[in-house]
Amino acid sequence: MITSTYTLSIDRVASGYKSSIVLQDISLSIQAGESVALLGKNGMGKSTLLKTIMGYLPKKRGSVHLADRDATRMPPYQIARCGVAYAAQEQPLFQDLSIRDNLRLGLANDGQFDERFDSVTEVFPVFRSRLRQHAGTLSGGEQKMLLVARALMMRPTLLLLDEITEGLQPSVIDRLAQALLWERERRGTTMLIVEQNVAFALKVADRYLMLKQGSIVDQGHVHEPDAATRIFEHLKV
Repeated sequence: MITSTYTLSIDRVASGYKSSIVLQDISLSIQAGESVALLGKNGMGKSTLLKTIMGYLPKKRGSVHLADRDATRMPPYQIARCGVAYAAQEQPLFQDLSIRDNLRLGLANDGQFDERFDSVTEVFPVFRSRLRQHAGTLSGGEQKMLLVARALMMRPTLLLLDEITEGLQPSVIDRLAQALLWERERRGTTMLIVEQNVAFALKVADRYLMLKQGSIVDQGHVHEPDAATRIFEHLKV
């Protein structure tokens, strides 16, 4: 049963690319304010699941609900209007636009910019004096931070994050973890986080889901004594 206590509910969803089925009857629910890490090896369907939630990939069967709204057939722009922000693995920044213009894309109107930018720079102070700088001139770590900052500018109800720590140095990963923890504490934002960095995932999430060959094969709370052991056992095979 779908209830408003869940920000995201997925029931027996199958999806993929053209005739290829990647996800096999995925079901999961995430409560309001909860952070869930989606873990697994490359090629198991983690990014496919986020794209399916966002409406970029059609559902072959099953349903997706955002709180009490049926989002199964919604196009991506309507899903975004429901309060869903998506930081994709491909880093879809506009390289020739300024930092300010990239951040502006997370807002409905310019009148929101100053107040929300001030809030975001509490965790990403690196952008305070660089609004005119082109996004393409930022380092890889700064571009990942800008991608997350743009999502936070939206003040989403649900934040979808895809491999945001990939290729980053530890200091940047720590900064991103602090930003996500801050967002949850201040805004109560619900999060679904696709990750390969297990330590990062365990730090920022309440629960984990293990995806293997398009199916959820294990799950648990990150504070369980054997959580890390179980996760690494799945990643080894």
